[in-house]
Parts: sequence; C-alpha cells; structure tokens
Amino acid sequence: MADARSMWALFEPVHAVTYFAPQAREHFTAAGLRGFWRGYFAGRAAPLGEVQAAPVVAAFFNFAPGMVRRAIPEVWTMVSARAALDARVEGAVASLAPLVTDVPDARLELAADVLTRAAAAIEPAGRVVGAANAALAPYEGTLARLWQAATTLREHRGDGHVAALVTAGIGPCEVLALRCGMDLSREVMQTVRGWTDDEWREAQAGLVSRGWLDSDGVATSAGEAAYRRVEDATDLAASGPWRALGVETVRRAVETLRPIAAACHGVLPVGNPIGIPPLPPIPAPRD
Repeated sequence: MADARSMWALFEPVHAVTYFAPQAREHFTAAGLRGFWRGYFAGRAAPLGEVQAAPVVAAFFNFAPGMVRRAIPEVWTMVSARAALDARVEGAVASLAPLVTDVPDARLELAADVLTRAAAAIEPAGRVVGAANAALAPYEGTLARLWQAATTLREHRGDGHVAALVTAGIGPCEVLALRCGMDLSREVMQTVRGWTDDEWREAQAGLVSRGWLDSDGVATSAGEAAYRRVEDATDLAASGPWRALGVETVRRAVETLRPIAAACHGVLPVGNPIGIPPLPPIPAPRD
C-alpha cells in the first residue's frame, strides 16, 4: 500500500498539469470548447464515448449533478469524443513540454515506459473510467505516452476511491465537507464542485450526526479515522500495478519520476482541489 500512495504522489502531478496549465485550455478552446468546464468534462468523459450525464455523475462522484448536466451532453454537440480526446492529449503534451526541458530524454522515456507497464497491469473489473482509458489506442511520442499512462493510473485509483467511499457510506458532498473539515478549503471545494449552501449544510449535518464533524464543521478524531480507512482501502485497491512491477522496479520508478513530478508541481496552485500529497522520498536500495 505504501507503494501505491508513493506512486500516486508521483503520477498525479503529471496528469494534473492539464487542469492548470494554459496550454491545455487553449487546445480545448481551439477544438470548440470555450470555458474551462466544457473542456474538463468533455476531455475527461471522452474515453467513455459521447455519454449522457448520468454515467458521468456516477463516475466523477463528488461533482454536483447539476454541474455535470450543465456540460454533459451539450458538449457533444460542439465536439466529438474523438476530437475531445485529441485536444486533451495535445494540450497535455503542450503543457508538459516546457516543464520538463531540464529532464533528460532518456529519463522521460524510462518514466513513460514504467508507467505504461503499470497501466497495462491494472484490473479493469469495476474500474469504468480507468478501464476506458486503458482501452484507448496507444499514443506516439514520449510525453503523450507518459501523460496517458499517468491518466489511466489515476482514473483507476479514482474508481477504487469511489468504491471505498460508497462502502463507507460517505456521499459525494459529504466527502468534500469531511475533507474541508480536515485540510481543504470549503470556499474552493464547494464552488468548483458545484454544491449549493443547502446541500453543503445537509452534508455537514449528516456528518455531525455520525460524530465525524463537530458543530463548527471541523473533523473529529472519529471523522479523521474514518477518512483514513477510506484512504487505506483506496491504496489497497490501487496496489495491483505496483505489485506486478515488483519492489525494485517501483524503487527505480520513484527515482525516475521524482524530478518530473517536481517540475509539474510548479504549475499546481497552493490549495489545489485535487489534494495531491507531497512528493515521496527516494527509497534506499534493498539488500
């Protein structure tokens, strides 16, 4: 499980630059998707095909249904799923390229190779978004391969996280209210996920009744413990690719990916809504 969390901290920044780098938005705009959220929902949902809102509400989990419906399915009248996929990978490459100019090509190629191997080892059963990304035809070019493998792995992990939350009986708005009682900002999270004040208060009330938030909306020790259990279950569900690679390959992957992830961190705003953890240390070789 430690490998799963360490690797998430390394591949998530590679994926996440496309939410914050201007080049990514420019490519969606050029494809006909003006406004950040049209590009976000079209690009992230495109591996599923030109679906209606309901599967996206279910899969993306902590977005308010009304926010999803403002974009899906209307975006498919503006752009095809194929064009959205092209725009997202082209924007990803354009976003990553200026960040990794100091990273040797050989290191980038090795990072793309190891993440591609890990992505090929995911268990697709029950992992709808991860499986849809894994089924895409391979991209050419090192940065495109690197980004797509990172994306497949993060969506695979996200599918497992949703399953862990559902198992724990934590709803979409509730998980945000709980995290904002711990370490995230309500001002940011409520806005970017589209929940109303009434919906947020209802979520908080449910968590208070379970003893997970106090009356001020601050997480209790029981609430923090409940969330740690969800994170532990998420790590366990995400551990398969790293077990398949083996301990020594994972150790080398951490060493290879760390400078790339560090470069990507430079684009991520402080207090970003993804909750990306700090970079892990490079593990010492094992005897």
